[in-house]
Amino acid sequence: MTLLKTCSEGISFGRELEEATALFYEELAKVLPDHAESLSGYAAVNRKNVSNVQRTYFGVITDGLEGCFAFNLDPNEYVVDVELPEGIAKADALAKAIAAEETIVRFYTDAAEQGKGLMADVPRAFSLIARKRGNRIEELKAIAGG
Repeated sequence: MTLLKTCSEGISFGRELEEATALFYEELAKVLPDHAESLSGYAAVNRKNVSNVQRTYFGVITDGLEGCFAFNLDPNEYVVDVELPEGIAKADALAKAIAAEETIVRFYTDAAEQGKGLMADVPRAFSLIARKRGNRIEELKAIAGG
């Protein structure tokens, strides 16, 4: 993959992460039926994140801003493993979920930091998502420990 440079590229990559992990959580809900409601809720929030960021972006974007380079992010540094092999152990599935969340938090945090010099609203939305995903990591760790 090539480096993400524009705001549009960053948002598109974020959408890919959100959509992939939404599907992951829907599958994980089948592996962990006792936590299906929470995990399905995560999938719904992921999809809501996409629409919130896109709405923020379209509300503030101008041709001048989009023509600028807002990011210097390598998408290869933010790859998430969202495959759930048949018969995966619950602990291993939760470890994958936690690892994916940590990677996504890092992406949103890095993107927010890099983009804040050229724009305010999109980096603020990215920071909010990162903070909420940090809370999700703690919830997943609690499930893994409980």
